[in-house]
Amino acid sequence: MRVADWLAVLVLCLPPAAAAQREAYRLETVARGLEHPWSLAFLPGGGMLVTERAGRLRVIAAGGALQPQPVAGVPAVHVAGQAGLFEVALAPDFASSRRLYLSYACGDSAANSTCLARARLLDSRLEDVRTIFEAQPKKRGDAHYGGRIVFLPDGTLVLTLGDGFDYREQAQNPGNHLGTLVRLAADGSLPGDNPFDNGVWSYGHRNVQGIVYDEASGRLIIHEHGPRGGDEINIIEPGRNYGWPIATFGVDYSGASITPYEHVPGTVAPVLQWTPSIAPSGLAIYRGELFAQWRGDLLVGALIARAVYRVRLQADTASVQEQLFEELDERIRDVRVGPDGAVYLLTDSARGRVLRALPANAP
Repeated sequence: MRVADWLAVLVLCLPPAAAAQREAYRLETVARGLEHPWSLAFLPGGGMLVTERAGRLRVIAAGGALQPQPVAGVPAVHVAGQAGLFEVALAPDFASSRRLYLSYACGDSAANSTCLARARLLDSRLEDVRTIFEAQPKKRGDAHYGGRIVFLPDGTLVLTLGDGFDYREQAQNPGNHLGTLVRLAADGSLPGDNPFDNGVWSYGHRNVQGIVYDEASGRLIIHEHGPRGGDEINIIEPGRNYGWPIATFGVDYSGASITPYEHVPGTVAPVLQWTPSIAPSGLAIYRGELFAQWRGDLLVGALIARAVYRVRLQADTASVQEQLFEELDERIRDVRVGPDGAVYLLTDSARGRVLRALPANAP
């Protein structure tokens, strides 16, 4: 029996009470042999692009074959610790323009930050590669870069950034980019209606590695890593302060207190927090047709928890409905909903995979 079949059997053999509460699914391996894959984008007509943190952009053909050679022309990437190549995001008009965006760590060990590049994908090469944004200031260290991208209906994009780990106090300073979200025009210029003239859209974040725009509600939703505890889901409003590090449910890795406050007046409280930490990475909204019970819910990948959390979001609260795919016992780096309505996962390891979740009874 194939591994995917065994996984389906595991789900189908849940106790009756649990089985009644969850959709039965099976998991298939789409591609393997990826080195710490970080982000996934679906190509028109089939196939996918996948980033590897080591600085490579890979193509998976429509039939599922991982192309042996990476895409040429990727900009120089600083690779160390958490630093590397992060998100690949297709422009909304990619089918005609062939434009895509890459976020990545740029610079060197002494001075680095998060950069955003725009390019055109022609065959297996990037052309017209141009860095259109570089977070300021540059800093030392190799942690907390953010790097997720989402497009808004007005054609602008939002890029998530981290606090640089050792610079957490700067997340309270919207005069720089540490611990913020920035909103950019498609060419990297700064829209005139941003709340801050340096592109900052919101601030007081720690390390945002999940972002999605919900077209049904018109809300921009993120999740971000806490330290030991205090992972958060937040609804983003422009110009608002989301609290880090003056308000958090988490404590430092040493066990020391970061702040005595879980909420501070003038800051926005999370709609959901996890303590202990699950280390959220990757975020999607399920709008497909294959899993009826999941429709409209958030799917949150988790590195430490090695699962995907299905979260139901109400007006200003959220609740976890269930944990999914924990039988894999794999760090989940990204979660996406494909054009086919299946759920796709990236596993974060030196031998990472792309997996697809389908209903157990799907052909």
